[in-house]
Amino acid sequence: MIDKTHDSCDMSPSMAKRSSAASIALQSLVIIISMFLVCIACFQVEKKEEEDRFIYLVLLEGHGAAFHEDSLRNYPTREASMAHAKRLLESHDLFLQTTLDSGSYNKLHSFKHHINGFAVHTTPSQAARLRGRPGVKLVEKDTGAKLMTTYTPEFLNLRKGIWTQEAGGERNAGEGVVIGFVDSGINPLHPSFAYDPNQPFTSNLSHFVGACETGPLFPASSCNGKIVSARYFSAGAEAAATLNASLDLLSPFDTDGHGSHVASIAAGNAGVPVVVNDFFYGQASGMAPCARIAVYKAIYPSVGTIADVIAAIDHAVLDGVDILTLSIGPHNPPKDTLTFLTMFDISMLFAQRAGVLVVQAAGNKGPASSTVESFSPWTVGVAACSTDRRYPGSLLLGNGTIVDGVGLSGPSFGNGTILQKLVLAKDALKVDGTFPRTPEYVEECQHPEAFDPNIVFGSVILCTYSQGFYNGTSTLGAIIDTSKALGFAAYILAANPNYGDYIAEPIPLDVPGIMIPLVADTKVILQHYEDNTKRDENGTATQFCARAAVGEGRVASFTGRSPVVSRFSSRGPDIIDTKRNLADILKPDILAPGHQIWGAWSQFSACQPTMTGHNFALLSGTSMAAPHVAGIAALIKQYNPQWTPSMIASAMSTTSTRHDNLGEVMMAEGFETNSLQPSTPFEHGAGIVNPNLAIDPGLVLASGFPDYISFLCSLPNIDPDVITAATGEPCNNHSFVYPHNLNLPSVTISALKGSASVRRTVMNVGNNTETYLVSVRPPNGTTVNLCPTWFTISPQGTQDLEIQLTVIQSMENFSFGDIVLTGSLNHIVRITLSVIPVSI
Repeated sequence: MIDKTHDSCDMSPSMAKRSSAASIALQSLVIIISMFLVCIACFQVEKKEEEDRFIYLVLLEGHGAAFHEDSLRNYPTREASMAHAKRLLESHDLFLQTTLDSGSYNKLHSFKHHINGFAVHTTPSQAARLRGRPGVKLVEKDTGAKLMTTYTPEFLNLRKGIWTQEAGGERNAGEGVVIGFVDSGINPLHPSFAYDPNQPFTSNLSHFVGACETGPLFPASSCNGKIVSARYFSAGAEAAATLNASLDLLSPFDTDGHGSHVASIAAGNAGVPVVVNDFFYGQASGMAPCARIAVYKAIYPSVGTIADVIAAIDHAVLDGVDILTLSIGPHNPPKDTLTFLTMFDISMLFAQRAGVLVVQAAGNKGPASSTVESFSPWTVGVAACSTDRRYPGSLLLGNGTIVDGVGLSGPSFGNGTILQKLVLAKDALKVDGTFPRTPEYVEECQHPEAFDPNIVFGSVILCTYSQGFYNGTSTLGAIIDTSKALGFAAYILAANPNYGDYIAEPIPLDVPGIMIPLVADTKVILQHYEDNTKRDENGTATQFCARAAVGEGRVASFTGRSPVVSRFSSRGPDIIDTKRNLADILKPDILAPGHQIWGAWSQFSACQPTMTGHNFALLSGTSMAAPHVAGIAALIKQYNPQWTPSMIASAMSTTSTRHDNLGEVMMAEGFETNSLQPSTPFEHGAGIVNPNLAIDPGLVLASGFPDYISFLCSLPNIDPDVITAATGEPCNNHSFVYPHNLNLPSVTISALKGSASVRRTVMNVGNNTETYLVSVRPPNGTTVNLCPTWFTISPQGTQDLEIQLTVIQSMENFSFGDIVLTGSLNHIVRITLSVIPVSI
């Protein structure tokens, strides 16, 4: 904006007459200049819009170094691969220099090992130039990336199986296997990642070549033998946002806690004491406590980008990790491409081609259908469930009534047996009214300045879960701060009858408190309160005679139905595109514990203020489920080092369990609080992972890179050139016509019309010849014929299984069944059937 000021002077009439012509000319000039300035301003706005930069992911023709013909011909010579990687790096720089305007871009990463491409920070107009150049297969805008145990070894029976002393015990579990973690980094000082020189590792990891990048809070000594490699990738983050120098550390150090938590679940040391707020919760262990950890930090408290994630995957494959854990994913599904053909999914495809098992969190968007964020058949998508461990809390009222709630805090005064004054938050407000009369001040206990300290000190304060909690502006942490500031004896966070029940997750707290998530229980508390509170004619509370005490909430209970699929866990069926066309792929693949899981933490706790200073955290999410499967996969890899990723995935799927601890069909949480319904494969995948059976599955169903190309080429209405552009592979040699013929340990057909013939090929990975009987439980509305109905198979032998599915009744939704192969040596192999019978 231009501020125009001028001096005012008196003029005589004659002077005014003489200046009239000049005045008109001057006014015209001012108008012209003003119009010119307006045009400049408009131009500057347009120019600013043109200069807004975004991160673009670019895939180029030609293979990454790992799959270049020189590398393959000279394999396992690392020098050939590295030489080609150098040539690719130079070609990326030259390509950008000759395509884009100088100064208009910043190359962030070169992807040169498992794929050929780069990430660039530039304008949309410059990105359009890239799309038009020969040799460019894909240009995709980066949508950003997001983050998606003391008891689970017992829950999964590891100590009675794979961890037995005959197998070397827990301190040998996972020996020789490297698990990579693309996440928020790691806390290298945590005891879960310590190295004990008195118990050295016995394997030399000749297949793995990593590096230890240093930086703030991450000296070279952080790579201690347990942590064998640590890198960080920040170019995308630095381009996407202004980083916070005190939290977004440019080193592998984890200021968030998420990465440390995930790593400890998969490969944390055994027998680590879990102590939070001076209370001992037990001893923690990862699934594979002797596996080694490779860290690839790509997510920061302020921001995460897919560009950094793909760069991390590229380096993980180059380093030689055996298993890659991705408890992260894109912010949004792809808009302009198939779910299987994003840069992220293609990156994982080529990681799998390189022999890396990729384990993904299925996502936390449940319980709605088709919300899975793990789409592709070449990855293992993991859903989350509960265990039978609970942390119940209790509230004792003055009339003797005990109300159950959610705990994880210590008791109020007198070990929860001495009753103290109970006060409803809105009855304890200051009378001066110097604060807004909004729920966060009046009833949600977010602001200490709203309360009369004489009323609340030493009292049990009843706060309500109201508007601010639903819109995200109010937090439990603020209640704790208020409680500490004013000296509450304890707090209660009760459901608001006007809003309904809420979901309560326990958080380790250093002040007494309890969460009451059910409205029915809140009404019991309020009835006791009102019966014992005296009010004047204006309704103002004058005497508080209600009493309450909060009981011990940190002692675990091991009762109840389990496992139960968690409400938040994303559901299938899988989709091909944003139009929600269904894919003939079972997702999620498998189920694992992911609800209320203890794991290592970072004391910085950048995104969780209530856990600042803690060494352990109790978290829920499919982020917690995925590393359980990654650790179990490491155990399987240790015992079967020659197995491919798909063989390991198959072993876990076909041996999984579909029933709970009561011997009944597994249940899943629904939309309503405390509502359960029978779980389907779109909630639990093949079932909950069973590590002691997966290590010796009898038969496996294997798929390789050519099979995945055939799958892509068989997708309905697919343009073969799109597949070739994305993968570099032609479609003219694909081996099957329909995507449901991919040799997965499941069969999914989203539109069965009449009948379909499906083939599955099994391989005997046992040491003995075994005879199998084949039976089937057909999905409703179908008949299923099998050929053969029995077979004998020798070690390393294969057997084709022809499956003929025929519609006998059309149905609107999926129905489910199983093929069961029962071996004479007690192996049982299950193949899940998921079908919509459309027409007879």
